[in-house]
Amino acid sequence: MNQAMNTALNDQITMELQAAHSYLAMAAWFDSTGFPGMATWMHAQSAEETQHALKFYQFVLDRDGRVELGSLDAPGSGFESVTAVFEAGLAQEQDVTASINNLYALAMAEKDFASLPLLDWFITEQIEEESTFSQILDDLKLAGDSAQAILFLDRELAARGAVAQ
Repeated sequence: MNQAMNTALNDQITMELQAAHSYLAMAAWFDSTGFPGMATWMHAQSAEETQHALKFYQFVLDRDGRVELGSLDAPGSGFESVTAVFEAGLAQEQDVTASINNLYALAMAEKDFASLPLLDWFITEQIEEESTFSQILDDLKLAGDSAQAILFLDRELAARGAVAQ
């Protein structure tokens, strides 16, 4: 793999780790505001993003590339509402999608066809990620100001953590 592709893949590893870091901060906010189910969901999301980073990490190593981790920024931790947290999560996933698309375009331009199957997997994964956040935001919109509906959603999202563990 050439240096441009190696550098871009390292940037993606850092982006995935940054997402994991951000989701952990979101989990902490949910824990501190009385939404243990949403916290559990975000913990699982953080773990999934770490796995994504490791998937890129191993790919770089398998291609005799060099892994160079970038630094992480401190994630936001003060959110105004449950909805604001999930809006931030969706925006983050949209940024990751754009980055994956840029990686795909770079792989095509560099004729790095070996990267395409990995990137195809991530393109499909990002559709799922954005869809999931969008569905939760749709549910929150329907819930409106109903504390009961939001608590029901909190309990529903806790089920993801039970499956992920």
